Amino acid sequence: MHAAMIHAGGAAKLQAAGGVRSLSFDASSPLQLQSGESLAPLTVAFETYGALNHERTNAVLVCHALGGDQFVASPNPVTGRPAWWPRIVGPGRPIDTNRFFVICANVLGGSMGSTGPGTIAQDGQPYGLRLPPITISDTVRAQSMLVEALGIQTLFLVVGPGMGGMQALNWASAYPKRVFACATVAAAPKQSAQNIAFAELGRQAIMADPDWRNGAYLTHGVRPVRGSAVARTAAQIAGLSASEVRARFDNARTKERFGFTTGDNEAAGMRQNSAGYIDRFDANSYLYLSRAMDGFDLGADFGGQLTNAFKGADTRHGVFAFSGDWRYPVEESREIARALIAAGAEASFVEIKSQGGHDAYLGDEPAFEAALTGFIDAAAAARGLALQGGAG
Repeated sequence: MHAAMIHAGGAAKLQAAGGVRSLSFDASSPLQLQSGESLAPLTVAFETYGALNHERTNAVLVCHALGGDQFVASPNPVTGRPAWWPRIVGPGRPIDTNRFFVICANVLGGSMGSTGPGTIAQDGQPYGLRLPPITISDTVRAQSMLVEALGIQTLFLVVGPGMGGMQALNWASAYPKRVFACATVAAAPKQSAQNIAFAELGRQAIMADPDWRNGAYLTHGVRPVRGSAVARTAAQIAGLSASEVRARFDNARTKERFGFTTGDNEAAGMRQNSAGYIDRFDANSYLYLSRAMDGFDLGADFGGQLTNAFKGADTRHGVFAFSGDWRYPVEESREIARALIAAGAEASFVEIKSQGGHDAYLGDEPAFEAALTGFIDAAAAARGLALQGGAG
């Protein structure tokens, strides 16, 4: 990322600290929230890969899932965590950084540099629960401010899994003239009752932790570690396939000794694996972002008709789903595809046979990678972009 690319004038300032790059917007550029409140100043942390071509037509925005961050194709310099989507984003990958200029922003309300509940407010204290409620559309508007500040008028592609897929759909609906192609991966047009219930259990676990301190734990120098571990474990379980859940817990069921942590205690093992997540992910961010997902219902903004969210738009859509995903079942992706076709949009739907559960998009899924590559290559040809590496 080069500072020379910033085109926001005096309203935005590029910052870098500890390997985290961010763009800060001052009070003259407040973010108008769906709640009617505004947020200023605003900071959006982001990472970029590849180079923008001369025509500025090869930009790709990757939107991350609930537990993700902006480091989609490189290690997180703060936590050391590896890139979260290296099979998809990188040189020679489906989203080829030799061909495309890739942007990935930490979501509004996140905990890796963007304005969130852990951000220090103007009174010198963390926002905590004083941060206004946020929605998926608020996150998309913040990303739009970032993209504009980078001097990019249109995006070749917006893509994301899970919560990132919700953002991608919102982008295509809210800014149809600015999004050439949209790829939705293992996502849904609205949050299901099952997912809302899982998220509420996680939120209740965090808030029941004595160290949560009514959301003011940072000012007390503590963190709700136990509650966060339970929330993380619930999310991990939801990411597995049904068969994997049974396989993981069957052995523990016969040997469980409650109160002890044994090698056969699958839940204890998952909690231990959550330690890195808890270190990098603010508990209040989980509350805010999971609530934003719970409130996502794209069709509700269009008279309850999802089709109306895409009418008259020229954006090309690819909808990708995994057969073993019970968090965002295939039928929910089919609903997106049906609405797009009814709206007259150019859309393709691909169901990948997989036992990887919701998290299959993170793993070795050659059929998914091939299908995504095909969609991107076809869109690139339609856009007039080079099919080989190197910025045009």
